[in-house]
Amino acid sequence: MDQDEGLTAVDNIVTQFNTYEDFLDSQITTIDLYYLEDESLARQLVELGYRGTGEIVKREDFEARKAAIDIARLAERTQKKTLTSAGKDLQDNFLKALAMREEDNRNGKVSTVIFIRDKNAHGQEVSGYIDYAHRLKTEDFEVYFTGKRRLLPRPTDLSFYNWDSHIAVCNSSPNYQVMADNPEGLLFKYKRDRKILNVDPKAQPGDNSARIPIQTELYTHVVLFDHISRRKT
Repeated sequence: MDQDEGLTAVDNIVTQFNTYEDFLDSQITTIDLYYLEDESLARQLVELGYRGTGEIVKREDFEARKAAIDIARLAERTQKKTLTSAGKDLQDNFLKALAMREEDNRNGKVSTVIFIRDKNAHGQEVSGYIDYAHRLKTEDFEVYFTGKRRLLPRPTDLSFYNWDSHIAVCNSSPNYQVMADNPEGLLFKYKRDRKILNVDPKAQPGDNSARIPIQTELYTHVVLFDHISRRKT
């Protein structure tokens, strides 16, 4: 039996029995109990390979695979649970676009920068660039996908500009370094692969990046910039 077949056999046993003792008990026959007259001794003999009706599995192998399978299942449930867009009846193109990118931004396959221009709650026109993956990690997007609140740029995002007060702010994020003082205009350097994202609408966005304008009824102007990291992790 090769290693893959061995793991498959152990996995089948691990998923069938809750505990190692349950597995040992399944290998004990009524004849074993009749002659040994001791369930603990019968279990020990099965564990040592002297008794049993099937596959010999060591306790440490059983418990290691059990733990690995439990962790994998928990990770899968957690991933599904954290997709706040799941099951939502989304009507607007912008929210649909965010939902399509949520999982990939959470797991790092894609990094999306969101440009939004619109009016805030005070009627002031604001615009800015948002690191979608970073926002997903730092706040609950349930309120945005349900329509209870609107996603707008903040002074803590990659960039923020208030057209009424003329307040301009730039901040690097865990994913992007802001390059504000540049002859080409505002640039973002993706930290994982050090590629430059150019958000100038008249320029190419850069290697492994795409610029996607979104037609939306919720905002004055929305553009998504998707960057796919080619760096191996």
